[in-house]
Amino acid sequence: MAFIQTPEFEEYKERFKEHYKLQRRDDGVILVQAHTRGGPIQLSVENHRSLGQLLKTIGADPQNEIMILTGSGEEFMMDSDSDGFKLEQEDLAYWAYEYAYKDGRINVSALINDLEIPTIGVFNGPGFHSEICLMCDLTICSEDAIIYDLHYDIGSVPGDGIHCCFQELLGVKRAAYALLTGEAIDAKKALEYGMVNEVVPRAKLLERAYQLADHIMTQPRTTRRLTTQIVRRPWRQRITNDLDGGFGIQMFGHLAKKKAVHSRNHIGETVAYVRKGKKNNFH
Repeated sequence: MAFIQTPEFEEYKERFKEHYKLQRRDDGVILVQAHTRGGPIQLSVENHRSLGQLLKTIGADPQNEIMILTGSGEEFMMDSDSDGFKLEQEDLAYWAYEYAYKDGRINVSALINDLEIPTIGVFNGPGFHSEICLMCDLTICSEDAIIYDLHYDIGSVPGDGIHCCFQELLGVKRAAYALLTGEAIDAKKALEYGMVNEVVPRAKLLERAYQLADHIMTQPRTTRRLTTQIVRRPWRQRITNDLDGGFGIQMFGHLAKKKAVHSRNHIGETVAYVRKGKKNNFH
């Protein structure tokens, strides 16, 4: 009997290129740079689905040893694609499940459960959906990074994984404040709160991520992978207890309104306060 063939890097590098630029060193350290048309990530139904698919694929390739995950350009995610939610608007009931509930749960759980390798998140600038970097095993950010959540201010329940992330890292009271007010948490405050491990000048971000990866690679493969299972255990407990319920509540609110909430104008108007350097989206 033959083994089922595992994914080949060059094949999935090409398959995911519209959403991710992939590079892998000979030692198995894989760099994932998410992008939209070469620039900062813009939220869409398509790139939202791609994340879980990518993480499962990387996890299924035994040649990968450490993953570095980051965005592109000077922002992480501050906008949505102008055409990114046409599918949701055409059939809200279908895509509320497919895009938001199913894909969203897979994205967060895949990061925690489908990767047997250490992960390093590099938050490269201001942006929402920061949980994808913050829930990596190690996280570094740029000096101008701003972490915030926009769900409440666009009329959506913050139950799609960001609640798990903020409650685990910030605690109950700080998480409640951040989720209800859209608090803009700068890099210095994020380090003080324990959301990130290091604040690094933008030009040095990837260099520092590779330095961390090089240190992790000094120990044997089995040690690296088993240590990952230990350090990731709190995240596994958190998403087991809270992820599905949060998504269910969010989707009830989503469908009860009978209205899509992800328009580009709506998101752009909502995040304007972050670009202006304000702490919250109100006076």
